[in-house]
Amino acid sequence: MEPPHIDTSKQDSGRRRPWVVGISGASGTPYAASVVRGLLAAGEAVDLIVSRASRLTLLDETGIAFRDAHWRADLREWLARGADGKPETFPVTEAELARVRYWAAGDLAAGPSSGSYPVKGMLIVPASTACVAGVALGLSKDLLQRVASVTLKERRRLVVAVRETPLNGPTLKHLVALDEAGAVVLPASPAFYAGATHIQDLVDFVAGRVLDAAEVPHRLYRRWEGELRGGSRNEEAPDAP
Repeated sequence: MEPPHIDTSKQDSGRRRPWVVGISGASGTPYAASVVRGLLAAGEAVDLIVSRASRLTLLDETGIAFRDAHWRADLREWLARGADGKPETFPVTEAELARVRYWAAGDLAAGPSSGSYPVKGMLIVPASTACVAGVALGLSKDLLQRVASVTLKERRRLVVAVRETPLNGPTLKHLVALDEAGAVVLPASPAFYAGATHIQDLVDFVAGRVLDAAEVPHRLYRRWEGELRGGSRNEEAPDAP
């Protein structure tokens, strides 16, 4: 299940300009892993922020304890794990890990906390309702929220993959505020037209839509081609009645 690598020969070879990936405490850590794998497969650099709440979710969903002092080993184990919980599903190379820079959630002096730090944009995957509220209100209570605020003020791409259901009135207002501020509000809502046969297919669809919003090339899902059942994995549609 190795993700296909993208030709990066036309990418800038100058100064490092990563995508910041912020992971909040919402359920859906496999979405984050798929997005990070997709970015690395496309040759992108990644600055990673893992909130304190997300560590509890990651531990609950995968059994992985993400530790500041051992983040590289923990990240490798996480990225290698499939959405079904199977370990060593995806290969993770040292070259890929070398393109990841980790910032502790409490480090408000971290590079991405300043608008002068060069980044392409930020992807919050998954985004909890608390995270959505904090970003919409400009609270900057931790590094994740601070970087999101910087991303908006610098008019860079911000994709917020909210993962909650149902949504109440205050959260809907916060999402509208983010949209009006220029963010892309992207609910973690899997589709089925791509012919999903495995939980990983559903996860990769959402991750692929996040990467689409960031204009990062990928091959995580089969795109709609304008024909009924065109995305199905079945070779033939059933006979008409």
